[in-house]
Amino acid sequence: MDKQVYLNFVNILKEELVPATGCTEPISVAYAAALARDTLGAIPENVEISVSGNILKNVKSVVVPNTGGLKGVASAAAAGIIAGNAKGELQVISSVTEKDLEEIVNYLKVAKFSVSSSNSGCIFDIAVKCLKDGSYATVRIAGHHTNVVHIEKDGEIILDKTVVTAEAALTDRSFLSVEKIIEFADIVEIADVENIICRQAEYNGAIAAEGLKNDYGARVGKVLLKAFGNDVHNRAKATAAAGSDARMNGCCLPVIIVSGSGNQGMTASLPVMVYAEHLKVPKEKLIRALVVSDLVTIHLKSGIGRLSAYCGAVSAGCGAAAGVCYLYGGGYDEISGTIVNALAIDSGVICDGAKSSCAAKIASAVEAGLTGFEMTRNGSGFCCGDGILGDCVECTIDNVGDLARIGMRDTDEEIIRLMIKPNKK
Repeated sequence: MDKQVYLNFVNILKEELVPATGCTEPISVAYAAALARDTLGAIPENVEISVSGNILKNVKSVVVPNTGGLKGVASAAAAGIIAGNAKGELQVISSVTEKDLEEIVNYLKVAKFSVSSSNSGCIFDIAVKCLKDGSYATVRIAGHHTNVVHIEKDGEIILDKTVVTAEAALTDRSFLSVEKIIEFADIVEIADVENIICRQAEYNGAIAAEGLKNDYGARVGKVLLKAFGNDVHNRAKATAAAGSDARMNGCCLPVIIVSGSGNQGMTASLPVMVYAEHLKVPKEKLIRALVVSDLVTIHLKSGIGRLSAYCGAVSAGCGAAAGVCYLYGGGYDEISGTIVNALAIDSGVICDGAKSSCAAKIASAVEAGLTGFEMTRNGSGFCCGDGILGDCVECTIDNVGDLARIGMRDTDEEIIRLMIKPNKK
């Protein structure tokens, strides 16, 4: 493999597999708010927040960790202002004390918060303006979760960058293909990825165990085990769902994200870990299989974008199935067949924001992936031209990217409209 391509693969894993405490969209709001507070140099009296529709969608219904069950844009911003450490980025509110929690609740009562829609046209856009005693500070994050593009205080521009997409801001992904991903997984020096991948297994395994132990949200993971048993297939689904149960409902344990999403990070990793334990494979084989899963997920999401109407768990479910196939000794043909089959089954599942039901969508995505794998393993598969399937795995991935990025734009807008319209009493 070309040396630069090899280094790009390693850099992509380093960029993508980072820790986050809580759902990444409200945490990004908290990060912007903490940075705006630091820039202002005081706790603001007024806070003006502007967010794009996709941010609102993913903040509205999910619990902000370490806040005692609070939800929403204002709650995320208040947590960042009162207790946030901006240097922590996506772990900005990972160390909230009991005293901090009391102050957050009181602050929401006395400060003035306004939340409006961004009209920038950028799918990922957060701007927080903090005001006190005639002074103000503004911070804008756009493109991806930690991409600070503008900082301003009292008319002085401290930072101003051109807004670009996450894919443009990060290591080039245009070279990604299933064939190259498998080649990299086969030859990668374990020392180059071991710390990254083992941290993913440790963190995501811990929050899944927490979700299976305690009652979070709709308890999808626990229900799956109780209803359908403890065989490896069901355990893989239930474990991934349980991680989401905990994370969507305020668990303060960190996760390792993939493509900007903790749910995708857990979906891509936990089923592979369950199967690796079942098969009793060596640690090195698990690491290589997780590399396959993570990179297939990233490859699929690169054509879709960070936020869209297309549920990202579908991509991660494909990634997980590819990783499981690799554990069983599958090569390019088998892994490609698994991905194509899985995409034929579950493409089109909508993303209607971060919330408890994400755990069930994760279970569905893992089920589709594992069904796709078992079909391939048994010599069965869907054919080119069936629906949106192309004549090869890369053509199918391109088609799914077009479907999600272009075809579902209007769907995304309608989802957001439905989410924010007043409920009938």
